[in-house]
Amino acid sequence: MTFTPKPIFVLAGLSLVLAPALAWARHHDAPAPVNGPAADYPVMIGDPYVIGGVTYTPADTLNYDAVGYARAGTEGSGISAAHHTLPLPCYVEVTSIDSGRTILVRVDRRGPMGGKQLIELSPAAWAQLGLPAGSDAAVRVRRVNPPEPERALLRSGERAPERMETPPGLRAALRRKLGTAAPGTDEPPSATLSSGPTQPIAAPVPPKPVLAPVPAKHPQPVPPRPAPPPVVTHAEPAPKPVAPKPPAPKPSAPKPEPAAAPPAPEHHAALVVQVAAFGERARAEKAAHAVGGKVETAGKLYRVRIIAGDAAAAKAALAKARQAGYAGAILLHHD
Repeated sequence: MTFTPKPIFVLAGLSLVLAPALAWARHHDAPAPVNGPAADYPVMIGDPYVIGGVTYTPADTLNYDAVGYARAGTEGSGISAAHHTLPLPCYVEVTSIDSGRTILVRVDRRGPMGGKQLIELSPAAWAQLGLPAGSDAAVRVRRVNPPEPERALLRSGERAPERMETPPGLRAALRRKLGTAAPGTDEPPSATLSSGPTQPIAAPVPPKPVLAPVPAKHPQPVPPRPAPPPVVTHAEPAPKPVAPKPPAPKPSAPKPEPAAAPPAPEHHAALVVQVAAFGERARAEKAAHAVGGKVETAGKLYRVRIIAGDAAAAKAALAKARQAGYAGAILLHHD
């Protein structure tokens, strides 16, 4: 007996075989989700392009770290930015070199299109970083890989938590880096800080002073000493001839001694009462008139004295001087 399959059984078998393939096709043709880590993919790099005579070549630089100037843009929503070469989208930390403030920014477009600045910040990012309006600002741009909660905040237009403030020593190093540029190029005033693994930039150590080599000491020739001056010897003068001594005179007859002179009469010292001494002659004369004495000059002083003939007169003169008010009157001997 021959079995002939019915059409209904053939269709059922084909549906069992094709069902998994159709489910797989429907899964892979579905659009990518718009939330979670997949929301930042696909990443766009792009071809080189020229702005203002400068050629920019986009690249997927994982450890991008550079300093330059930021400008305030009028486009972009939320905390976003425009960059010339970084992948789109990606995330960077932007640091104000003047204040040290650091924020997380999402790079989602190319630019700046009207200048050679390193980055162009959206109005909200410029305000969060606290940069002044109307001028470019010195910044550091460092590519980072933040966690998904922070990515989600930026994708929704909100702010991510701010980073730790950059210390003054590191900001000083960044200012010095900002003044460097590759010679012979039209690159904007910015400098890449590292091309290898991302590492914090330490403040540069000042170079040690280079000491000039000390020349080897060679013995210097000692100049010859001048010859001592010749010693001039003076000839001793010839001894003078000694004249013969004249013969001693004969002793003469002794002369008679003169008679002794009569003794001088005995000298008696006079007694003097010194009344006082004055620096002005007028006062001395007034005192002399009062006690009956006389004025004698002794250097710059004028002494008032009373000369007495004997002890009784001297005693009376001393009493008279003291009664006149000169208690310091004294009795002296006057030769």
